[in-house]
Amino acid sequence: MNRISQLWLNINLKTRLMSVTTLAVSLLMSSLTFWALTTIQKDSIYTDTRFCRDLSMLFTYNLVDLIDRNNYKELISFIENVYLSTSSIRYIQVFTSNGDLSISLPFYDSNFHDLLQLYQNILQLKSQDYLFNIPIINYSIILHDSIINLTIPLIKNGKSLGILNLGINSNPSILSASRLIQDVSVAIFVSIWLMVIISAVFNALIITEPIKELLTGLENIASGNFSQKITSSFDGELGDLIISFNEMAERLESYEEKNVEQLTSEKAKLETLVATIADGAILLDTELRLLFVNQIAIKVFHWSNKDLIGTMIFQHLPLHVNEALLPILNGMVKSNCLDNNMPQAQEICIDLNYESLKTFRFLLATVLDQNNKLLRGLVITIQDITREAQLNEAKNRFVSNVSHELRTPLCNISSFLETLIDYNHKLSLKQKMQFLSVAHAETQRLNRLVNDVLDLSRLESEYNYILRPIQLINTVSSIIRASQIIACNKKIKIIFEISSHIESILAHESSLCQVLSNLISNSLKFTHLGGRIIIRVYPLFFPYSYNTNQGMSFSIVRLEIIDEGIGIDKNFQHQIFDRFMRIENHVHTLEGTGLGLSIVKNIIEKHNSNISLYSEVGIGTSFWFDLFIVN
Repeated sequence: MNRISQLWLNINLKTRLMSVTTLAVSLLMSSLTFWALTTIQKDSIYTDTRFCRDLSMLFTYNLVDLIDRNNYKELISFIENVYLSTSSIRYIQVFTSNGDLSISLPFYDSNFHDLLQLYQNILQLKSQDYLFNIPIINYSIILHDSIINLTIPLIKNGKSLGILNLGINSNPSILSASRLIQDVSVAIFVSIWLMVIISAVFNALIITEPIKELLTGLENIASGNFSQKITSSFDGELGDLIISFNEMAERLESYEEKNVEQLTSEKAKLETLVATIADGAILLDTELRLLFVNQIAIKVFHWSNKDLIGTMIFQHLPLHVNEALLPILNGMVKSNCLDNNMPQAQEICIDLNYESLKTFRFLLATVLDQNNKLLRGLVITIQDITREAQLNEAKNRFVSNVSHELRTPLCNISSFLETLIDYNHKLSLKQKMQFLSVAHAETQRLNRLVNDVLDLSRLESEYNYILRPIQLINTVSSIIRASQIIACNKKIKIIFEISSHIESILAHESSLCQVLSNLISNSLKFTHLGGRIIIRVYPLFFPYSYNTNQGMSFSIVRLEIIDEGIGIDKNFQHQIFDRFMRIENHVHTLEGTGLGLSIVKNIIEKHNSNISLYSEVGIGTSFWFDLFIVN
């Protein structure tokens, strides 16, 4: 019962109402049918009863005379003739007034007579007035047959002669009608339910299935699948609805193809544009899943050969980057989803160390819909600011170095001049000259520092040198002579090699002297005691520059300064010509402004040439550049 109750409760209310209504209608129709047929059956029984009563009364009338005359032999003969000639009579029993069985056709055993005890009891009643010439009729089932039992008092002239008990077979149609009533009632009940079930199946096959198909099609269209078509065909309004749905799906599919083609084209343009920019770009959804990553970002994080789209960004970033970015990203998502819908942007700098240490600027911004109401995603722009950071660091070092370089000589000059002023009468002439020499040297030191800054500013301007013919051997020799004192103190040997074919070249002499002075000064600074510095000047010959009168000709002269110093690491070689960059800070503590090689590079570029280098750590360094000869 619990299972049936649970099953009933699981059925929806509409189905339960239909079931109760169907049950009520089926019971009502079955009851009405049963009542109508039963009424008809009662009329048939009444007619049959009247016939049996008339027959019994006719039979009794003849029987009473024979019993009254005590003509037992004719009585038996009469009863036998009636019994044998009438198929409707099932049995005949005659009882005396004392209740004893006198005649019985056919003969039954005692068990059958026990069934007739009713009639014997009737005869023994003290008051028999109500039996006066009135038969008692009832139905009974004997031997699986329906029999009408008639009990008729045998009375003549007020004298009771006994009782006649007749058993007459009931009309077969009555029994058939009774069975028919049951069958028809059950058939009507079952047929109603069958009609309901057939109607439900018909409804499911003819109406419900197309409606389900329509609902499925609408769900597919709502999800973006416009290729949905309904193949079922119907007449009437349902058919018109299906035709309209298919037409709508075709239009939407056509619009989608046009829009998708246009969107794909625009997306391809945007992706191409984003892929070609110099900055890395990453697009995230609101759950921080990767939607787009350009090639620059892939190179930055070494994401080659990784399936990135659709995965969480924190699965692919280094731990320290996650610790820096995720709180900001989560805060931006929360702020836009819960607090306000205003565009946001934040900036953070993070160092990455894969092959080398680099500094990147991460620009984080929110992406809102066209109404600025709904957060669509986040975009991360990645900029390599390593060079900028290095320049800022170099600038800071330059400011610190220049401050130190300016403060030291100024302090020295101030100290010596104050001493001269305060102790002018107590100092000897030699001491005064010594103090003035130191002050003059410090003044020259300040002058060189200021000139370096001014030279760099002038060289980086659009000012161009006027190149004139100069004797290269004289210029180089003068610079070498000026450096001999420092070379001798460090026991460094300077070797000068120049080709005899070289005479005049095109250059700005003072600037070229500054270049050679800086390069040789650096070589002296970084070369160990007892080392060598080689200065080579030689022409560059090219196979196509052949002169029939003079043989091989040349137009370019190469100057090369080679030292046996500490060398420069390959990781720093591309930075040494930057302003304020002092690579020697990483390997020693010598002081300087970091402007020397930057000045050299600018001067060489003003000569329409470039300076190059080759260096090995612990072996030495070679700088070279080319100049043009006088035509």
